[in-house]
Amino acid sequence: MNDAQQDMTALEALATRASATKLSAPGPSAAIIAKALQAATRAPDHGMLRPWKFLLIEGDARLRLGQLMAETLKRREPHVSADVMRRESEKPLRSPLIIVVAAKVQPDHPKIPEIEQVASAAAATQNIMLAFHAAGFGTMWKTGQAAYDSTVKAALGLAPHDHIVGLVYVGTTVETTGETRRPDHSDFVEAWNGPRA
Repeated sequence: MNDAQQDMTALEALATRASATKLSAPGPSAAIIAKALQAATRAPDHGMLRPWKFLLIEGDARLRLGQLMAETLKRREPHVSADVMRRESEKPLRSPLIIVVAAKVQPDHPKIPEIEQVASAAAATQNIMLAFHAAGFGTMWKTGQAAYDSTVKAALGLAPHDHIVGLVYVGTTVETTGETRRPDHSDFVEAWNGPRA
């Protein structure tokens, strides 16, 4: 972490974060990972349900995840080509660390709707990405069909009703989306003065 990153404020991190398009080793240290995951637990959490699960996938575990992703792709699409299968199996090798962020939901909670539990896990994901950005590392938030596959969920220790919110790829940034034009917030804001007729 360099001095500029040490001095990065929360607003600077929010204003400068961009998704990486290519990552490489080295990945973050255990201490930086711990700080990012601690930041995740600051996500809004209605009812303090703590509906989060964070799975760290590194080293050879990435190969096993890739094999799982390829096998489940073949099950969903039996006629998929060998080349597509190979590309699917190599996806987890895009970075030295993957953090699977899941929402461990209580579907029939009497007070907290399921969407709020999933939203809490999504907020935790954003916190993770901002923390790594502030520490000088790049991230990519991915999903794809594998994230919604019941076999993949089971292999990761999740129940069918749980949700994989994202696979956060983490590493040293090689390329980013850069300073693409961001929309002006005013494009999404309007004053509300009461029900429409």
